[in-house]
Amino acid sequence: MPDPISDPLARVRAIALKLPEAAERPSHGAPGFHIEGGRFFAHVWNDHHGDGEHAVMVKTSGQEEQAMLIEMDPDCYYQPAYLGPSGWVGMRIDRPDTDWDRIADRIATSWELVAPPRLLEAGGR
Repeated sequence: MPDPISDPLARVRAIALKLPEAAERPSHGAPGFHIEGGRFFAHVWNDHHGDGEHAVMVKTSGQEEQAMLIEMDPDCYYQPAYLGPSGWVGMRIDRPDTDWDRIADRIATSWELVAPPRLLEAGGR
């Protein structure tokens, strides 16, 4: 079993699967996290199509928020191929100084953006 402290995918998995009704299934050959019977809220890409990035993709409220995050911290955030035009943002997870609290918060925010009203009304995350 991977060590969640030293393995970035294990850390993302531990964060994502704590969220209500979260589940994991592959999406385009990479681990993806979704709400059971619903939409994806995170994807982990490991050098996806040779882009050299090891990151978690999370949903934002839209392209304005995506641009603000990238401008605020381009060492952490970037616009990923394929998902970027829809407002998703990549967060690099392979750096020694990765801020796992920030990663966890953005994953939870992404979950909230796709959660059905019944989960949000029940108290959300």
